[in-house]
Amino acid sequence: MTDRPRVALFVTCLVDLFRPSVGFAAVRLLEAAGCDVSVPRAQTCCGQPAFNSGDRPTTEALARGLVAAFAGFDYIVAPSGSCAGMLRRHLPELFEDDPVMHERVVELAARCWELTSFLTDVRGMTAVDAELAGRVTYHDSCSGLRELKVREQPRRLLGSVRGLELVELAESEVCCGFGGTFCVKYPEISTRMVSNKAANATASGADLLLAGDLGCLMNIAGRLKRLGSPLQVRHVAEVLAGELQAPPIAEAG
Repeated sequence: MTDRPRVALFVTCLVDLFRPSVGFAAVRLLEAAGCDVSVPRAQTCCGQPAFNSGDRPTTEALARGLVAAFAGFDYIVAPSGSCAGMLRRHLPELFEDDPVMHERVVELAARCWELTSFLTDVRGMTAVDAELAGRVTYHDSCSGLRELKVREQPRRLLGSVRGLELVELAESEVCCGFGGTFCVKYPEISTRMVSNKAANATASGADLLLAGDLGCLMNIAGRLKRLGSPLQVRHVAEVLAGELQAPPIAEAG
């Protein structure tokens, strides 16, 4: 491996379709960390919706495509704890009856990282060149926190943003109610959970709510908008990269 590792950005479906600015911010951060970044065109969904719905054939087909799409890269980095968790923790559960493919998927998983974890834990980044005058609060997504142990990494980098004041969100580690298919299967429970999250976010007194998963952010932003809250919502990568030209997520979604 060279001093400039070859990194494949796993864009994720939601970033690609709803918030491309997060992908551009991720590229900027990875390049600042000394990486050569590529975005393989053949990448697809991580397979999480199919996996969570019990659709094993579709999940396996997507996994085979991802193994091919990300071959030859030193690392695979995603601006999403949910998608990174799927690749790193769940894809290795597949192909128990296919030792060759199982080995390939396990090797893929070992190269996969969530963005802020990769920047701090792998590349040793301790500060970013960004500025934001305002108060922000941070929501810890379930997959990033519980599957990948991502908690201090984004806060460490946010602490280096000039002018930024980070205030902790009450019950920051509690699910926002999105949970992929959970919000479809249990809409009343999901609505109560995101309402609680929105109330805590508003009570924090922050100007911005940040997180590392776009699914969480779109869910919370939608609830805040319906409640008439002025609180803005953004992906943490946009703040860390100083890429704030795009409108807040509630407006973009």
